[in-house]
Amino acid sequence: MSNIRLYHLGRISENTTYLLSKEHTHYVANVMRLKRGSNINFFNKDGEWVSEIIFLEKDRVEVKFLNKVKETSKSSNIELAICLVKKNPMELILQKATELGVSKIIPIISERTEIKELNYERANKIVIESIEQSNQLTPPLISEVIGLNDFINNLKDKTKLLFADVNSKDNLRQQDLKPKDFHTILIGPEGDFSPSERELILGYSNVIPFCLSKNILRSDTAVISAISLVNFINNSH
Repeated sequence: MSNIRLYHLGRISENTTYLLSKEHTHYVANVMRLKRGSNINFFNKDGEWVSEIIFLEKDRVEVKFLNKVKETSKSSNIELAICLVKKNPMELILQKATELGVSKIIPIISERTEIKELNYERANKIVIESIEQSNQLTPPLISEVIGLNDFINNLKDKTKLLFADVNSKDNLRQQDLKPKDFHTILIGPEGDFSPSERELILGYSNVIPFCLSKNILRSDTAVISAISLVNFINNSH
């Protein structure tokens, strides 16, 4: 059985000790019921280390960091720009986008977006749990909620905008993507973008509109499909 993995914000050094947070203490002692001498892996953007529990009570757990078992890895070149949706599908989007390896999640408000806010505390908890589960090191950055106009206007020309457009009949092709390019996938709201918003998006100098499916997809399904497609093409190079 693999060691449990916990995200650690601070610096990790071999042969130093660390007192677990209240949340991690409860998880280790009361949920997982680990014992003194058990191993736990801690990770962050700098790598992953194995540790040993040297003190354990129900309200206090202390570990000693032993050795580094994984080096830092290159961050993904895929970002997700997603129009906000209701709580349950939004949480699924955060989870699956993280599992599929995006480096950043950009929540967007468009004309037809019903939800205007994001619970950042809950959102960050979801992406941390997803990183722990998916054997990655760095959780995606969740940026501030931004309006579609500002999002488009703030894009840098070198960013390739991959627009999942329900009106497009073109498939995303291997020649559309280059491994060194930075890609931002744009997924619209339930009910799609308005005609004026589509015009704004298609007016961006480095946009590639593409068709995901002949069917109308829910936002969460579209996110999973689009990221999986881009990952597949990237891995084919």
